[in-house]
Amino acid sequence: MFSLSSMFQVAVGGAAGSVLRYMTNVAAGRLFGTGFPLGTLVVNVVGSFLMGVLVVLLAEKGGTRHAPLLMTGLLGGFTTLSAFSLDTVTLWERGQHGLALGYVALTLGLSLCAIVLALHLLRGVFA
Repeated sequence: MFSLSSMFQVAVGGAAGSVLRYMTNVAAGRLFGTGFPLGTLVVNVVGSFLMGVLVVLLAEKGGTRHAPLLMTGLLGGFTTLSAFSLDTVTLWERGQHGLALGYVALTLGLSLCAIVLALHLLRGVFA
């Protein structure tokens, strides 16, 4: 059953994560232009790394009660796989097929590497 406390945590975390994602995308657009969805790439890689950090920290420190706030809410609002999909299709529809494929490869490859790195680094700390 869903608890009101958990749902509140998810809502608060999701709102904060969404604001952080928005700020990241705006900053990336201003700094590097909007021709390539760099903000979404950064959000997905950083979000994946942080997910790995939280998996270890919450498990090792007995903090799983914070998972709804931090993992489902904050990182769920922050990471943008749906935006990733839209950005990819947009690039493809613009005829930038190579850029679209490169974006998919970079996003998936770097995000997977980031979570593996976080798990390796943090598990080593708590081993």
